Amino acid sequence: MRWKKMGLIFEPKGQYDWVVTHASAPFVMHMRGDIYRIYFHGRNRSNKSQPGYIEIDVKNPTDILYITPEPVLRVGKPGLFDDCGVLGPWIVQHDELLYMYYSGWMRGVTVPYYSAIGLAISEDQGATFRRYSEAPIIDRSSVDPYMVISGCVLKEKDVWRMWYSSAKSFELENGIPMYRYHIKYAESKDGIHWVREGRVCVDFDSEKETRIGRPCVVKEGSTYRMWYCYAIDAYRIGYAESEDGVHWLRKDEEVGIDVSKSGWDSEMICYPFVFEARGQKFMVYNGNSYGKTGLGYAILEK
Repeated sequence: MRWKKMGLIFEPKGQYDWVVTHASAPFVMHMRGDIYRIYFHGRNRSNKSQPGYIEIDVKNPTDILYITPEPVLRVGKPGLFDDCGVLGPWIVQHDELLYMYYSGWMRGVTVPYYSAIGLAISEDQGATFRRYSEAPIIDRSSVDPYMVISGCVLKEKDVWRMWYSSAKSFELENGIPMYRYHIKYAESKDGIHWVREGRVCVDFDSEKETRIGRPCVVKEGSTYRMWYCYAIDAYRIGYAESEDGVHWLRKDEEVGIDVSKSGWDSEMICYPFVFEARGQKFMVYNGNSYGKTGLGYAILEK
């Protein structure tokens, strides 16, 4: 692969209170014709993350047609698992509804934060979402004792498949306390109740690697392709392939995209989302400071 960077699509500048800073972990949904909606989470004046969206014409992605003035889902009530942030939306259409899987975040004491995966449902084509439950649908367990985050979900016939990040340990990274997490796999019959066996899909390449997160899985023919971000110091985008969606082979050297020499994505690149439009493959991703500089895109060269 070789990706041609096209630049920024959107830079958060306090356009609305929910997007004072950051435009992180994009998810792209086709609306009609050449119009696409990009969901992401921004941060408000209290530094709490909440998801909203912009709409673009894919022929000219830098021309923002619309930005929602309110988040599509607000943080949870005090004491709930998502009272400090609603992160990383991933949306699946189910009948006439949209299921949004998200990471809920709350502050910790002995560790900086706790995270679990929640579900919200939309009945108005994604303009607003309501919680399926005030509790997470996937939380810490005997197979995921530390933390779960960043679920990517595909529905295949009667099986719902999720690739998510699970923390293996909690360690210091350059003097900063961080979870060390990799990507695991789960299945469901209804998209709500999930079976986890602790199966690791994408594991660490070395002891220096600390985080592997935000998987984006695309099935092409009989091959599953996964883009994700991994970190030794700062995030880079990685790539893996699988024939069954469970056993994966890392091919990071084939990903074809890296940090720029200068500018908004010169320090890190992360949170990739890959989709096809107008006969081309697009990647929407974040750059420096986990999306503080905005979100941009690249096109796969043929």
